[in-house]
Amino acid sequence: MTDRPRGAPAAPHPDAALPTEKAAVDSAGHQAGQEPPFHVEPGEAPRPFDRRMIEALVCPQTQATLTYDADRQELISKAAHLAYPIRNGIPIMLVDEARKID
Repeated sequence: MTDRPRGAPAAPHPDAALPTEKAAVDSAGHQAGQEPPFHVEPGEAPRPFDRRMIEALVCPQTQATLTYDADRQELISKAAHLAYPIRNGIPIMLVDEARKID
């Protein structure tokens, strides 16, 4: 049995970070001492797309399956007639960013 009133929140663990503590971040918003997760140097080749990801992704407009166009680095939704770009290995699944196709 505890000494706190019923319904009162439990005291935080002594090793828990206080809510006012924040990790140091640089001017780009990244934690100090860590590389951004998808950083690409100028002139560096873009990261390849993980083809296993296509099994988990669907068209955000129609929820239809997608096909991968490796040459154009796009995910194609035949149902929506849209091609979603892949930038630095990251599919951009926004209808506003998709290219219309026939």
